[in-house]
Amino acid sequence: MTNQKPAQTKAASKIIQKSRTLYNNTIKTPVKQGVMMARRAGRSMDIARGKNISKFVPQPSQTSPNKSSDIRPTSHPLAHRVHSIRAAEARAKSAPAPTPKQVKESAIAEAMSQTDIEPKKPGFFRRHIKLVNISSIALLVIIISGAIVYFNMLSISVAIVSMQSGIKATSPEYHPDGYSINGPASYSDSTVTINFRANAGDTNFSIKQTKSTWDSSAVRNKVNKDSGGEFITTEEKGLTIYTYNGNAAWVNGGILYTIEGNAPLSGDQIRRIATSL
Repeated sequence: MTNQKPAQTKAASKIIQKSRTLYNNTIKTPVKQGVMMARRAGRSMDIARGKNISKFVPQPSQTSPNKSSDIRPTSHPLAHRVHSIRAAEARAKSAPAPTPKQVKESAIAEAMSQTDIEPKKPGFFRRHIKLVNISSIALLVIIISGAIVYFNMLSISVAIVSMQSGIKATSPEYHPDGYSINGPASYSDSTVTINFRANAGDTNFSIKQTKSTWDSSAVRNKVNKDSGGEFITTEEKGLTIYTYNGNAAWVNGGILYTIEGNAPLSGDQIRRIATSL
């Protein structure tokens, strides 16, 4: 028994010694390797800081003070937006409040900018309404004036020739149906003549007024000679009218009136013409 214990003790010592050797190989060797790597890195850094290499890199003392670094500080987009909003609010608070007129004009401008519908151009008559009104009034005046002149042409022309001739001529207020005035009154050979013509056909008659000193007897003698004694005498409103073959003659106020032509006028028509002069 005493001989076995020392043998066991030696075997155990060998095992312990092997364990320590393995420990040293697994733990201390990597540590030594790490230390060696660190030392090598340090030597490489010393080489990078050598004098021969430093000339390629500008030293801080050799750089120009006016040149700035390419890398500048930048702000976050959200911070920049917040800063812009706050600056706009500050400007709005410092700006004066708009007047009611400015507010109204701004609203109108905004409404006009939002619509795409172009205002319809007014038509010619609406754009020139004043000119159209003036033209319409002028045309109406011309038409009315023309109508007045047409219906009073006989009176106007008779008045004109009366002043030219010195004869106090007059225009008849009556003329037979189917006959119209044929031009203005005319003056020739101390006689004012008013012509009428039929609206349908070629019949016509003329009323002539001439200054005369004749009385009814002198007129009767002339009619008797012209008609061959075949005439009719009519008394109407103080006038003595002699008619024959559609013709007639009478005197009044120093003017000799005669009706001549180929119109088949009746005695009643001649009488009405004479009394309307």
